[in-house]
Amino acid sequence: MSSKITAPRGTQDILPPQSARWQALESQIHGLARRFGYGEVRTPMFESTELFVRGVGEATDIVEKEMYTFTDKGDRSITLRPEWTAPVMRAALEHNLFAQGPQRLYYIGPIFRYERPQKGRYRQAHQFGVECVGFAGPEADLEVIALAWELVRTNAIDDAVLNINSIGDDVCRPHYREALLAHFRPHLASLSAESQRRLERNPLRLLDSKDPHDRPYVESAPTFESVLCDACREHFDALKAYLIAIGIPFVVNPRIVRGLDYYTRTVFEIISGALGSQSTVCGGGRYDGLVASLGGPDVPAVGFGLGIERFLMMLDAAGSQAEPARSGIQAVGLGVQARTVLVPIVAELRRRLGQPVYMDFDDRKLLAHLKSADRNGARYALILGTDELAKGELILRDLEARSDRRLALGSGRDVAAAVVEAGMR
Repeated sequence: MSSKITAPRGTQDILPPQSARWQALESQIHGLARRFGYGEVRTPMFESTELFVRGVGEATDIVEKEMYTFTDKGDRSITLRPEWTAPVMRAALEHNLFAQGPQRLYYIGPIFRYERPQKGRYRQAHQFGVECVGFAGPEADLEVIALAWELVRTNAIDDAVLNINSIGDDVCRPHYREALLAHFRPHLASLSAESQRRLERNPLRLLDSKDPHDRPYVESAPTFESVLCDACREHFDALKAYLIAIGIPFVVNPRIVRGLDYYTRTVFEIISGALGSQSTVCGGGRYDGLVASLGGPDVPAVGFGLGIERFLMMLDAAGSQAEPARSGIQAVGLGVQARTVLVPIVAELRRRLGQPVYMDFDDRKLLAHLKSADRNGARYALILGTDELAKGELILRDLEARSDRRLALGSGRDVAAAVVEAGMR
């Protein structure tokens, strides 16, 4: 007997009824993005490896450790998409979107990273994110943050906290880099091996270290605000004023940095303790130099990414995932003759109703059919058995109210019209 084939490590199958929760969240995301004026973009799941080396940064963990990269039959280096922003910018450049003016784009879909699988973190994960491209002012930063905050707020993650920081630009970042080197170099021997390796290549990444060896030196490191140039300080102060004006609470957290090279000025995270520790709900920021690094014009941009799996886990932990309301109808045919009569009725119901219509085709007792209706979350059962056939009627049972209504048995169209009249749409 051959061994059973299972899903690859770090992946998962999303099955009913769990898939219905994904659909509900995705529907909410589509509606929210449209309200903010964003249009959906879909890119290939694999791209040229060079896109991520140039766009994400050669010294980042993603490029160095986590990408799924392979050589295809044309001897090209191809990488499964490890993040969305670089592919979205590539698509916008390729199709000349920036010639049309500023762009508001959003996406939902899988990303692929080779990392140690753990709860809520998969090698194939799913992200929702937005990219607001073409606006240099802090108003765009505010819009992106407000969109993310609205998703969190409407899903009742009550302990969510917005953390913001500025990591400057090409004018002031070199000064901060030197300040970090001066701070960390005297303690090099005491730092973790990973931080020792990173120090000269990308000292900002040390601020993101969770290693206990690094903690005292990270906590005492100079803040970016102390070296911001006038333009970056003005941008950051304006963002804070806007957040106050529209009532979004925030904390300035000088230790927030993003792990990708393309970020400039504003960076932010929304965190929650719903999973038992301070976990990131979503993170993002401004990346004014990315488009130019990919060979395009000097176009400013800001965006965020949110992990769908972890967000659903947070909703569960926060208790904000209510049982879905019953909807639809379960057609119950007790016996071959009853099923034969019900088949065209079910077909007409599926054409006319905006809700699911279920039907099982096995010879089972009524109780077993009603259990199927419960598993399907059906609101009504349309029951036809020997007695009903003899009387020329069907029973429409409200599975919430536990009440019955008798309908005349006729053509599929007549029964469907009677069901609609009885209160279903």
